[in-house]
Amino acid sequence: MRDKLALLRIFCTAAELRHFKDSATKLAISPQAVTRAVQQLEQLTGELLFHRNTRQIRLTQFGQQFYQDCRQQLVQLEQLLSPRAASNELSGEIRLAAPAAMRSILAPLLIEFAQLHPHIGLDLRLSDQHSAVVDEQIDLGIRAGLLRDQSFVAVPLSEVALWLVASPHYLKQFGQPATLDDLAQHQQVSMLDNATGKPWIWFFKDGATYQPRKVRYLVNDAEQELAAATAGLGLAQVADFLAAPQIKHGALVRLLKHHEPTPWPLSLYRPQRGPVSARVRLLFDFLRKRLSV
Repeated sequence: MRDKLALLRIFCTAAELRHFKDSATKLAISPQAVTRAVQQLEQLTGELLFHRNTRQIRLTQFGQQFYQDCRQQLVQLEQLLSPRAASNELSGEIRLAAPAAMRSILAPLLIEFAQLHPHIGLDLRLSDQHSAVVDEQIDLGIRAGLLRDQSFVAVPLSEVALWLVASPHYLKQFGQPATLDDLAQHQQVSMLDNATGKPWIWFFKDGATYQPRKVRYLVNDAEQELAAATAGLGLAQVADFLAAPQIKHGALVRLLKHHEPTPWPLSLYRPQRGPVSARVRLLFDFLRKRLSV
């Protein structure tokens, strides 16, 4: 049993570092020992765990799920055998993925959580692109829009509306669009969709969409998008919680309200069903309580 646990620890380290030599250095063993351990596990499971080439290693689909299971079981075993378990002291790391646009909302909440639980480490990954949950080893996530992966355990927090906005300065120069067809005549500020290399499509009521083409300012950060629109560089479609303060102070004007799409759900999720570590459940419940409306 001890030898098999050692194999699992070696495998998890290799899965996290994506490199056998780096794993060997971290574990103070030889690269050959790492290779042998992985080969033994592949023989035991009857499945290939890594795709390998001369430059890198990458988990197979089976290897990804096997890693998640191993990591969870090893964490629980370490908690069981740790002296801290007797005092119920929570410790370890939680990796959280969230939209970059929510950084100002999440920052004070996560700082508060960290102060309440000094033995729990937080690893926050902010991106307005959808995170690769398995590859990035995400414990919890926050996402706007539909969650199509049925393996996620998700709870709704609130809704996010999409507003078309522009600055008063821009509108004074170029006028307001009266219809969706008028959008083609206006300069635009847009977010980059990394998956397509094009600006994100704008969504409107009854399934209508618009692909920005006269993009004067293209960014991959929602706050920079908002700043450019506020500076008068063009029309932009942004989340309501970002635009609302600027609209309140007169720095932005909300346009084509009658064409706004149905608000998107904002969800808190964790990637797998089954046992969840106490620290992950603690942050899950904390964020659900503080972010729900």
